[in-house]
Amino acid sequence: MVPSSIPKGHTMHPNASDHREPTTGFPTPIVPTLPPGGPSVPLAGHATADAVSQGWCTLGAELAVAARRVRPTLPDSDVDAAVEAGMLATAPEHDGSAAHHRGVDIDDAVAATVDVARAAAATAPELAACTRGAADWSRFGTVIPVLGASCGVGASVLAATLADALQLAHHSVLLVDPSDPGRSGLGFAARSRGPWHVRPHPRVGIRFSWRAQALLAQVETDLGVLAPGMVPAPRWWCPPRHRVAVTVVDLGHDPWRLAAHPVAGAAAWLRAGAPVPRPVLVVCPSHPSLRYAEQVLARMQPWVATGAAAAPTQLVVMGARRWPRGVAGAAGRRVAELLPGAVFVPHHPATAAAGVTPDPTPPALRRAISPLLRRWGLAPDPTRRPRRNR
Repeated sequence: MVPSSIPKGHTMHPNASDHREPTTGFPTPIVPTLPPGGPSVPLAGHATADAVSQGWCTLGAELAVAARRVRPTLPDSDVDAAVEAGMLATAPEHDGSAAHHRGVDIDDAVAATVDVARAAAATAPELAACTRGAADWSRFGTVIPVLGASCGVGASVLAATLADALQLAHHSVLLVDPSDPGRSGLGFAARSRGPWHVRPHPRVGIRFSWRAQALLAQVETDLGVLAPGMVPAPRWWCPPRHRVAVTVVDLGHDPWRLAAHPVAGAAAWLRAGAPVPRPVLVVCPSHPSLRYAEQVLARMQPWVATGAAAAPTQLVVMGARRWPRGVAGAAGRRVAELLPGAVFVPHHPATAAAGVTPDPTPPALRRAISPLLRRWGLAPDPTRRPRRNR
């Protein structure tokens, strides 16, 4: 059953000191308790599907209670992530020579769950403050959040291309990567890890590296799961002793979840504020991608209507020079409003195969987004002649 005390060595972050944890440990949850020594889930040999399913469901309920004890108001998404961390800690191990598995250790599962729940709870006061009033983006210059209509549409490639084009236009650029380190599309965007490190929480930090002349900021954690609430608030991403003119954010997380609450976690970069952010919605030239984009915009609509979030005003189509026949007609009402100003980024085989690397993005991709940057006043217009001084 759940241990009677929190594992030794785990402490709350100072920012979350307003929450008092019980000194007597976790109370007995009102769920089926586990038998001594862990749940009755056989990891080897014969077992019925019902017995395995019941054992894991009971373990998940116990871990959810443990996460709730850290902070009762913890969002459901953070509780789910904490339970995932606990389940991951119970994964069977293989010795490499024989089919030997260890039994489930409930202490390890609860410890992993509590670690993630504490890291997410530490940011709760900052997330609550994020929902009040407009954001002040003056320290970040022009903020360009890049939101994919779904995973795998090329949002990370577009973010890197924007950062490269902007620094070639002599802007001081910050490229923000709040994605889970194991699933980041910008994981190889820098040649080496930079020396600057900011640590909002003992288990979660931000590493600053260089991508040519652009500063790349990436989240780091030694925990097995990165909960939505563990992503540091925007104020932590501002580099020390470095002025930023443009900030490009590869949101990276599940767009369906981000659109449900676009003012907290990684979605905090979608908050309305001054200067006005310029969110970009990325799609593929296909019917499903346009349907996903319509649903994301519809999910964000209540937050946009109240002025809490900035609506995407720019559509970027990755992997095409024009719409395939019959695809644009499948756009919904919200996406259709973005079609006239859509920007097309052509398919590049080498980039499609390798993804984002430390090398500069291909010139063909940067040329494709140049009209967009000129429209925003972030790139010079080559057709305008400089004035001569009399």
